[in-house]
This record gives sequence, C-alpha cells and structure tokens, in this order.
Amino acid sequence: MKIVAKTDKGFVRDTNQDAYAVGEFSDEVVWAVVCDGMGGAAGGNIASALAVKVISEKINASYRENMRDASIKNMLDSALTAANIEVYDFAEARSEYKGMGTTVVCAIVRDRQAYIAHAGDSRAYVINNGNVHQITTDHSLVQDLVNKGKITLEEAEHHPNKNLITRAVGVDKEIEIDFCQIDLEENDILLLCTDGLSNYVSNSEIVDLMSDGKHYAFADRLVKKANNNGGGDNITVVIISE
Repeated sequence: MKIVAKTDKGFVRDTNQDAYAVGEFSDEVVWAVVCDGMGGAAGGNIASALAVKVISEKINASYRENMRDASIKNMLDSALTAANIEVYDFAEARSEYKGMGTTVVCAIVRDRQAYIAHAGDSRAYVINNGNVHQITTDHSLVQDLVNKGKITLEEAEHHPNKNLITRAVGVDKEIEIDFCQIDLEENDILLLCTDGLSNYVSNSEIVDLMSDGKHYAFADRLVKKANNNGGGDNITVVIISE
C-alpha cells in the first residue's frame, strides 16, 4: 500500500486549521485520519491537532493483526469518541475556546477493505476508471436540505450555508459517529480530504489529475489545483492506493 498526503493553508486563511496523520502496521495495512478545525484560529488549530493526536494514539495502541471487522469498527468508534471527550473537556475548561470543534474522517485499509468513520463534512472518495464515488455523506445543513428534497445537489454546490455542519468532534458532550465498510477493487484509490479540496476541485478535475497513475504526485497536484481555483480554505489530502 502507498500513502501520499499534503496539507496547505490556501490563499485566503491566515492559519491552517487542518491536521492529519497517517501510518502503517505492515505493507498491507495502513491508516489515516484527517480533521478540519473550527472555532476561531487558535481553537480550530487546537481542536484538529488534539483530535488527530488522540485518534492516532488509540489506533496505534489498539490495532491487532487479524482483528475482526466488528472489532475494527468498535476501535474506530472508541477512538473518535475519545477524541470528542478530549476536545470537549479542553474547551469546557477554557472559556475562550468554548464551542471549538473539528470534523474528522478516518480510515483503515487492509485486504482490499476500507473501514471508514467520520463526523462532519470532511470526505472519503473512491476513484477508479474515470469515476469518483463519494463514500461519506456530509453532516451539514445543506446535506439535510438535499436529503429532504428541498434543494438539488446542484443547488447544494453553491448554497450560501454550505459551510454549516451539523456534527463535529468536541462541540457536544456526546457524538454520533457514522461508519462504513467497503470493498476496494483492483486499482481503486481512496481519497480522504477536507472541504478545502471538495469545494474547490470538481470530480472531473480530480479524475484528470489522477489519470496517469503517478501516485506520488497526486496529493501535490490536488492541493495545487485547489489553490489555483481560489484557495479559499485550508486544504488537506490523503491518498491511499495499492
């Protein structure tokens, strides 16, 4: 398995509130976590960094070879719940950080299976044969409107409240984590990203930038394209491929 990753503050933000970590347990088992902090510059930075730290430590401490699928799900749920408690408690103890939080998308890949947990609007995609398939569903006000049939997907792309999320790590004492397990086909590429990529780079542009199979260049290209298209937010990309 190969992992490439990159983060950038973009052209508009003063600081980078995104954070990520990646790792591997063997040539065939890798993991990644991506967070996008919110709650003011300092609060967002702290929330995302703290969540990434807690989740990474939990995964490294808990993962075992030959874990069952249900055990991996429970491990990810436990890791994200622990991160929620840490971020929430940190903010509760310091009034200036009240309400800070972070999105999260986290994945473990082994034996052509991807185990994905998330909260917020950071996303996981699978790319293969010129197709881009979004695996996660945003926890956002706009996605709720789409689900209720009040607006179309096309209208959602340019909705003025697109940045309002309905679920995040650290905002409330408890958090609901979404989990999915998917089969990966030969040549599938798993992409984890913050909305600094998904809001600025179209699916067709993603396909074009990844069509030549030069995996080592994908993260850099995607970040560069997001900046070329405005760079209005922090951008983080993690790509996992065979």
